[in-house]
Amino acid sequence: MVLWTAAGVATVGFLVALEIVARGYGFSGPITEQSREVVFAPESGPLLYGGLALTMVVLTWRQRLIALGIAAGVDVAFFLVRWALDADMNFGNGALWVVLGVAVLGLTRRTGRERILLLKGTGLGLLLVAGHKTGDTWLLITSKTRATVLDAYVAAADHALADPSWMVGRFLNATAPVSTGILHVVYGQLPLAAALVGLYQLRRVAVERRFPAHHLVRTFLVIGLFGPAIYMIFPVVGPVFAYGTDGGAWATATIWPDTLPPVTDPRPIPFDGITPRNCMPSLHTAWAVTLFIHSRDGSRAMRWAGTFWLVGTLTATLGFGYHYGADLLAGVVFALTIETAMRCSAHGWDRAGVRVVALGLAVFAAQLASYRWLATEMAARPWLYGPLLLVVTGAVVYAYVRAARAARERDGEPEPGVPGQRQASEEPAEQSDSAESAIPVGTTEARTTEAGTTEARATEPGPPQTATTETAATGESGDPDATDAAPELV
Repeated sequence: MVLWTAAGVATVGFLVALEIVARGYGFSGPITEQSREVVFAPESGPLLYGGLALTMVVLTWRQRLIALGIAAGVDVAFFLVRWALDADMNFGNGALWVVLGVAVLGLTRRTGRERILLLKGTGLGLLLVAGHKTGDTWLLITSKTRATVLDAYVAAADHALADPSWMVGRFLNATAPVSTGILHVVYGQLPLAAALVGLYQLRRVAVERRFPAHHLVRTFLVIGLFGPAIYMIFPVVGPVFAYGTDGGAWATATIWPDTLPPVTDPRPIPFDGITPRNCMPSLHTAWAVTLFIHSRDGSRAMRWAGTFWLVGTLTATLGFGYHYGADLLAGVVFALTIETAMRCSAHGWDRAGVRVVALGLAVFAAQLASYRWLATEMAARPWLYGPLLLVVTGAVVYAYVRAARAARERDGEPEPGVPGQRQASEEPAEQSDSAESAIPVGTTEARTTEAGTTEARATEPGPPQTATTETAATGESGDPDATDAAPELV
């Protein structure tokens, strides 16, 4: 509970600070943007209903149907009022109202664990929306505060990787519109795919009345929180803007993807105050890698879908000119480092997890430093730096796989004395019955059951009376009034 309180205070403090900074640049921050959607037309209705879906994992099926009905009813009422007033039309207010209503219900009508569970569900739903608003605010801040971009450095370093954005861009141009149509859907619906995997992982929350220690949504939110901070350190707009037609008058040349950029001494490029500097690292790559990792625990169809979304997202980010190859490698390392840190924070830190996080941080910092200060050298010796970039990225992947496999094997071992782990008795029923019939009347039998507990049975003349107490196999007191008495296994 202390950890959740600290995390909540830190999150609110961060949002307040971001709101203040945004106000200083003349636009609304995430708190204002989310608050106005209680009444005014939301920016994204599907996003608000996605937040409602995450909140509803703590509700029963009956409560979910009621919640959906209320959300739809509120949206219909808002629709009619906006239609009558000729105001902006959109939906999603009802979903936000229900999410806030769950919080009010938890605070006023529930206590103990049930209250905490409802508040966690509300927080999860609101964080999904707040994360999106926070990302939008970050992007606006990057465009206002970073007057120059470092695309020339990344483009030069990308020569060591054979200029994958130009290569895949030409491939998509040759296979359009089929390839581009499919990839636009994959790229744009990555949040939907992540929501489906997250809901699958949280499907038993309503039954078990607790959240799993670690799930996809946690890593997704943290990636979205810290990723834009790197944009401030390493501002890049992408090849379609710096070297393509989308950059307009600010582009250095309109050569993407037909002509490779020249290998010259790179310099910062002045750019407009509108285009987000959201390339380094590629957060779409980081999210797709995280989605792929968490889809491994699902069905075969989910595993195939996770693989498809990973390959499709990587192809789209390069082929549409949104990222360089160097961005993607940084995104992979960024994702695995955060995923390991989040898993260890939930299940406990071990030496393997610490090594992966330390290695990931070191490799990520080395990637950014090499792109900035060794770009010309990397372009001049692609036979050396290209394989080296792939090797160090592969080292992080290998270290993560080993650590995750070891953690899975350790956490997958059944714990002794856990209800549901009871073994079937190997004693034949006939022998058990005969042993009980041989006990003299008026004596007491004490024996150890197959569940590792001690059973004392007193037999007296007349109707049989049975008194059962259970203790752990460690020899704790069998007093039924003791506070540490284990529950009876049935």
